[in-house]
Amino acid sequence: MKILIADDHRLVIEAVKAKLSELEAGIDFVLAMSVDELLASASDDLDLAVIDLNMPGAEGQAHIDEIRRRLPAVPVIVLSGYEDPAVMRSVLERGVLGFIPKAYSPEVMLSAVRLVLAGGVYVPPMMLSSLPPGVVAGIPGIGAGADAAQRGSNAAAAQTLEHLRNVLTERQVEVLQLLSQGKPNKLIGRALGISEGTVKIHLAAIFRALNVRNRTEAVVAAQTVTEA
Repeated sequence: MKILIADDHRLVIEAVKAKLSELEAGIDFVLAMSVDELLASASDDLDLAVIDLNMPGAEGQAHIDEIRRRLPAVPVIVLSGYEDPAVMRSVLERGVLGFIPKAYSPEVMLSAVRLVLAGGVYVPPMMLSSLPPGVVAGIPGIGAGADAAQRGSNAAAAQTLEHLRNVLTERQVEVLQLLSQGKPNKLIGRALGISEGTVKIHLAAIFRALNVRNRTEAVVAAQTVTEA
């Protein structure tokens, strides 16, 4: 496995490197401390890129866009000191598969990386809690007002599953599951044996049913439902 770590603080790089070494033996780490070093290190044989937002040479999130453009098949995770849900949403909408605040524990980071490497999308809990009430319309116990106990209760889970059966078809649930794994429309269609156009039709119906506006909010909603 080959992992790129880009951050302007050597201590952060070494800490991330040490924790990610637990993924498997013999990982090849590529390190970068500036945007120039990041772009010079970008290669399509990478298995993962963990990138800071704030580093020398960064202009907003342009370096993230450039890595996504150069390496569309490489999963990217942003590791940042920012804890603004709006920034998190902006990053995830760029096709990044995870946003990990630096305030989180090393164990959470490792779990998030494992999720992304398995094909999922990691959305920070603080982003979930920032969503407006009712973002998952009509689903009892789901949304910004639901506390952890309510989300985890068997009753809420049963109500949630019943609601999904009522508002989504079996095919739409399958599309939502693949969407939550970070798969693009083409791969969703290939996995289900349907056209990309049909996938878009199903996604439009899912967005309406869950009262969300885009893929990122749909993934957040799906993960909230999963927690229940």
